[in-house]
Amino acid sequence: MLVTLIIACEVGFWVLLAGGLALRYLAGMPRLGAAVLLCEPLLELVLLVATAVDLKNGGEPSWTHGLAALYIGYSVGYGHYTVRWLDRHAAYRFAGGPKPPGPKYGRARAVHEWKLWTRTLVGAAVALGLLQGAIWYVGGAADTGALRSWQYVALRVLAVQAVIAATYTFWPRKDPAAQPREERTAAKP
Repeated sequence: MLVTLIIACEVGFWVLLAGGLALRYLAGMPRLGAAVLLCEPLLELVLLVATAVDLKNGGEPSWTHGLAALYIGYSVGYGHYTVRWLDRHAAYRFAGGPKPPGPKYGRARAVHEWKLWTRTLVGAAVALGLLQGAIWYVGGAADTGALRSWQYVALRVLAVQAVIAATYTFWPRKDPAAQPREERTAAKP
């Protein structure tokens, strides 16, 4: 049941997002579109309550509870960013807004990647907190190994994101337009 709810929340997120953006930019109803977009956190609240109720009613802690915690953590860390990113692109595509900024090269890209790592840190912290709360909630009577394993997953995701950000810091990608013409032609095989 919990897996179905997680899938429903993910589908609901994208349906609300598409509906809100369509109302804002295609139907010309920006206030209604914003109201629809503001309903998205309710999905995570429903998932959190359903997970807590499942554990309260004697549900054995399993991978589904861990997945729900990671999903909620991701939504907290990246939900607003995703909505804002897609809103900028929709404004550019459908409403003649400015082209969304996107650092691709050099220091600006490294800074961007470290900001993403910070979002991942927030999401991982939320997930770790929810998982630890669930472990304490069910107590020592239940097998909490599945919840502990999801804590390690959250930490691994955080570590991978740090490695990605570090590669952009230590080996920044150079803007090909900034290189002299001779270097660009010499670099091509």
